[in-house]
Amino acid sequence: MKQTALNALPEESVSHNPAIKKKVMLRLGDLPHLTNFSQARFAPGQNAAAHAHADMCEVFFVESGSGQILIDGQLYLLSPGICIAVEAHELHEVQNTGEQELVLTYFGLRVTA
Repeated sequence: MKQTALNALPEESVSHNPAIKKKVMLRLGDLPHLTNFSQARFAPGQNAAAHAHADMCEVFFVESGSGQILIDGQLYLLSPGICIAVEAHELHEVQNTGEQELVLTYFGLRVTA
């Protein structure tokens, strides 16, 4: 069993844009197949540059704010309550297009070849 409290965790930088901050609740090794379980906060205009993962898929849940995610050239709008699953190898980019902070809770799962 592992318990964490979001408000007690330190902020870290998101690897795809160090200006975006996240709090990591679970890390690689905490549970089988899980690479991370985190919450990121995007200020208006911030984006995580386009990237893909060869060895994991990601699931994003919009807590608050608005934005968009571009997945393999297809644009999807983000608003509270939306859940997006990104498969391994899918090129994706997240951007806050709103006037308020975009808060995403997300996790990654390892995929095996």
